[in-house]
Amino acid sequence: MSVQRPAAVLVLAAGEGTRMKSKTPKVLHEICGRALVDHVLAAAGALDPERLIVVIGHGREQVADHLAAEWPEARHVVQEKPNGTGHAVRTVLEAEGPITGTIIVTCGDTPLLRTETLAGLLERHQREGNAVTVLTAEVPDPTGYGRIVRGPGGAVLRIVEEKDATPEERAIREVNSGVYAFDGAVLADALRRVGTANAQGEEYLTDAVAILREDGLRVGAHVAGDHQEIEGVNDRVQLAAARRILNDRILRAHMRAGVTIVDPATTWIDAGVTLEPDVVLHPGTQLKGTTSVATGAQIGPWCTLTDTVVGEGAVVRNAVCEQAVIGPEASVGPFAYLRPGTVLGRKGKIGTYVETKNAKIGEGSKVPHLTYVGDATIGVGSNIGASTVFVNYDGVNKHHTVVGDHVRVGSDTMLVAPVTIGDGAYTAAGSVITQDVPPGAMAVARSRQRNIEGWVRRRRPGTPSDEAAQRALLARGQREDGAGEGAGSSEQ
Repeated sequence: MSVQRPAAVLVLAAGEGTRMKSKTPKVLHEICGRALVDHVLAAAGALDPERLIVVIGHGREQVADHLAAEWPEARHVVQEKPNGTGHAVRTVLEAEGPITGTIIVTCGDTPLLRTETLAGLLERHQREGNAVTVLTAEVPDPTGYGRIVRGPGGAVLRIVEEKDATPEERAIREVNSGVYAFDGAVLADALRRVGTANAQGEEYLTDAVAILREDGLRVGAHVAGDHQEIEGVNDRVQLAAARRILNDRILRAHMRAGVTIVDPATTWIDAGVTLEPDVVLHPGTQLKGTTSVATGAQIGPWCTLTDTVVGEGAVVRNAVCEQAVIGPEASVGPFAYLRPGTVLGRKGKIGTYVETKNAKIGEGSKVPHLTYVGDATIGVGSNIGASTVFVNYDGVNKHHTVVGDHVRVGSDTMLVAPVTIGDGAYTAAGSVITQDVPPGAMAVARSRQRNIEGWVRRRRPGTPSDEAAQRALLARGQREDGAGEGAGSSEQ
């Protein structure tokens, strides 16, 4: 049979998450570059449901704003009071009206759940013609989960919450994931009959399963292949554990697609990162956001790249890069900081202790070391000497510097923006450039050197510097007798 798309997917994300001990709503805590609820919506959205609905409650403004920005296709329904999962689903059905077809219900704090598992649940539900199909899993430790109680032949009789379970029922290792496929035609009626006679005094969605069973309707179960998929996140310990599991899953997928990851234990990759075959990631690499790395590039060791594009064959070492573009065969680092707006051309170089921001650096141009480049355009084939500073800020406004093609900027040059260095021009080391430099010119902007003989003998007598100077002078057949302003002088 052909599987029909779900009529709706409901994501329950109204809980407070008190064990997170955070001002941030639980479902907005992030792992691998996405909020918990984003991972759930990505998995559910891949089923192409007719309606994608999120139930919100605690921190509703924050969650609603997040959904509007990241999931404009998803609607949200507010659960005013936290009266249980059954009440949450009933709130949706009362707000949305009758929903005919399959309704998938899932939780906003289960980021490890895969689309493939949801698709398996949907297929089984429709193939068996169930009123409800429960996603279950066999877990090593069922503590905290509702237990699946089966009857003769393996039929699902009921789901018992741990607080309401007998000792025998608590020993059951097959547990409820909190994810279901319902027949929408019977769900609304079942929810109207759900009571609150339980330890929490809430409307349990699990009671709707029991009601459907009592009505003589078919209740089925689909067992997840990996019990880790159903694990929810309720505190920071579980958040870290889920992050590790999801990161390992991402790393395995990239390695099987042709990426070399030298040390998976110290490599972290967000879900939105794109890597081409033959990329090499060295230890300590973190790739975040929408970072993309082209074939043959090498990243690391000890790099953090966020929303950065790395071209084919580029090398990035010991660097922090944010919203930057690194061209093919370019070199970055070690110990470089590329801030937003940096664009490094093909075969360009940004070297050791260099910081760049809003800077376009042309093909083959080099900024080798100890330099700040901010708000600048550098042409092709230029070289920026050590300790150069692009002085871009006057205390109120930022200004732009233009360096032409094949320019040689001498070490320790200050380029005071706005200023333009013409093609083929040079600047002398130690210059402070405040005016435009014509093409092919040499700009010298420094005072003439003046040596004051005997200054150390007069002003720093008896110091190691004075003693060293005297030894050097004696070796040259000279000496300073300390007369005048020497050691005996009273001048301060």
